Amino acid sequence: MSREGWREIAARRQARELALQGIYQWLLHSAPACGAEADALPAHLSPAEQPAQAQLLAIRELLAAHAPTDSEENQDKNAARADAEFFAALLQGTTGEADELRALFAPLLTRAVAELSPVEHAILLLGAFELRHDIGTPYRVVINEAIELAKKYGGADGHKFINGVLDRLAGSLRPEETTAARRGGKEKRAADGV
Repeated sequence: MSREGWREIAARRQARELALQGIYQWLLHSAPACGAEADALPAHLSPAEQPAQAQLLAIRELLAAHAPTDSEENQDKNAARADAEFFAALLQGTTGEADELRALFAPLLTRAVAELSPVEHAILLLGAFELRHDIGTPYRVVINEAIELAKKYGGADGHKFINGVLDRLAGSLRPEETTAARRGGKEKRAADGV
């Protein structure tokens, strides 16, 4: 893979991480746990108010004010590396469709949505949005990125829970892709003699 390809992957990964942090803040401060109409994002994060890069910087400032975990310099570097348009699409799309996304994954849960940790809830919303709308990204990549976020921000075994829910959701949202991938994996194992 070219150096530019790796940069694009890193920018999208950073955008996912920043979007997760924004969704987490949104869940804690303005969104109902489930069922009711979700509040809109603050005006300074609205796509009508600012371009994607400005939204990215606004959310970084919001996150720094509420949960300063990195140095200012490191946050500036992370914001500059992130894919601003992808970030805006993830944040706005996920918060805008939260009730619909919850309805997709709620039947797959072993507990009520209200009992999810805010981190698990945010990761499931983000993963469900990507599986539903970002068809250009393979479902396994979406799930793997969600698992990595859960390992970094979630509880001890939260990544296993996220993996199970999103894998089943992928089967219902992308049946052709998941069937082909599973069939391909079986054929490869048979060819390898496993």
